[in-house]
Amino acid sequence: MEYKSTRGNIRLTSTKALIEGLADDGGLFIPIKFPKVELNFKELMNKSYNELAFYILKNYFNDFDENTLFNCITKAYDDKFDIKEIAPLVKKDKFYFLELFHGPTLAFKDMALSLFPYLLKEAKLKENIKKEIVILTATSGDTGKAALEAFRDIEGIKIIVFYPSKGVSNIQRLQMTTQEGENTFVFGINGNFDDAQRAVKEIFADVHFNEEIDKRGYVLSSANSINIGRLLPQIVYYFYAYLKLLKMGEISEGEYVNIVVPTGNFGNILAAYYAKKMGLKVNKLICASNTNNVLYDFLRSGVYDIRRNFYTTISPSMDILVSSNLERFLYDACGEDEDIIRALMRDLKEFGCFKLSEKYMDSLKDFYANFADDKETCSEIRWAFLNLRYLIDPHTAVALNVYKKYLKDTDDDTKTIIASTASPYKFVASVYKAITLKEPYGDEFMLADELSKLTKTSIPKQIVELNNKRVLHNKVIDKGEIYDVIKDILKGD
Repeated sequence: MEYKSTRGNIRLTSTKALIEGLADDGGLFIPIKFPKVELNFKELMNKSYNELAFYILKNYFNDFDENTLFNCITKAYDDKFDIKEIAPLVKKDKFYFLELFHGPTLAFKDMALSLFPYLLKEAKLKENIKKEIVILTATSGDTGKAALEAFRDIEGIKIIVFYPSKGVSNIQRLQMTTQEGENTFVFGINGNFDDAQRAVKEIFADVHFNEEIDKRGYVLSSANSINIGRLLPQIVYYFYAYLKLLKMGEISEGEYVNIVVPTGNFGNILAAYYAKKMGLKVNKLICASNTNNVLYDFLRSGVYDIRRNFYTTISPSMDILVSSNLERFLYDACGEDEDIIRALMRDLKEFGCFKLSEKYMDSLKDFYANFADDKETCSEIRWAFLNLRYLIDPHTAVALNVYKKYLKDTDDDTKTIIASTASPYKFVASVYKAITLKEPYGDEFMLADELSKLTKTSIPKQIVELNNKRVLHNKVIDKGEIYDVIKDILKGD
């Protein structure tokens, strides 16, 4: 298995692609082929999450020794998850929620980031890299904490995280700013996620800066889903959910399902698309956006236009206008033509928009797209609690609302998996207000107690422990200061 850039002919092994993160030409690495699932689903049905992860990922990381890869997976998916299933599929009435928030930071990013550090460490050994790896990460809320926790105190690796100072929930902010570890660095920025992400990508593409960092004894890499080590492990849980439906007797072998994904950066739904390319029986991929509905517009019209208002919403992890992973899908949609991708990305950078050629519009037929505003999101949280006796976070509520719109538009009775991406207790103020119709009061830990009593649900231990942690990272910078901050941290010996 080799990986190539979406913008050129750069080809690397998986270990090198893991370390580099982003291609030198600014493109994203993609597998040159997608392995097909060879075992029938009845043979796969009784595999544990770890066994299934190994079966799928060994095809993508086949320059790893199989024992090494299996050990990485075993270390990743262990008792740091609060449930043995790792990603349980919960049925509520006619809805199937794939709970992806049982990891250490209570969000779906744990599903890949629990594994990624082990892969990166082994890749570093395999490539005989003596220099220290520096992980640069922009986050809209969840990736930051998951990456910080995953890489904390790992020898030979530093991690620097940038988050929008006013664009995350208080719990998300505290999760990052209280992060312990000698190798962890966290900064709020005056701007939104797109500003942080753009700055990080520019740094990766800055040849002179990378040469300077190299002389200081460092190699830059990424923990965002622009890195294939972050993206590919997400394929596993969609297969796992399908196999759970099969084991529960909810579907028959070969029966198709729909998958609903709340997404801003297009990574989580791209993983579902890749699962379909591998042979998962997917009928429709349902892309759920919030008011920052640039993906909704693109999937309906073929026009991707970021020249619009940016909204801070109650589903902050989706407050994104520049969806990095869309480039990987475009590469596939446009017949793997690097020239087209370079032209589209150039238009996006220079003009803030691009239009997909009419001859490629058929490639969008795998998707249905819609969006939910904050009022609809709140209503959906309340509806789910009152009617399903099920507590959901705002991102899952966006997905549920969009799924209902899909049903209204299509009258499709295909069984549907809804990706539930975060614990409601990460967004306790919004969830409390949605359920009680009252303005939140006090701090978020007091609200968590109230919500727990009201809904008869348990507060995750991670939230309880967070209340007693000291803020260690309190700097907020302008986006133009990111270069200087990195240089200051990487002074060298």
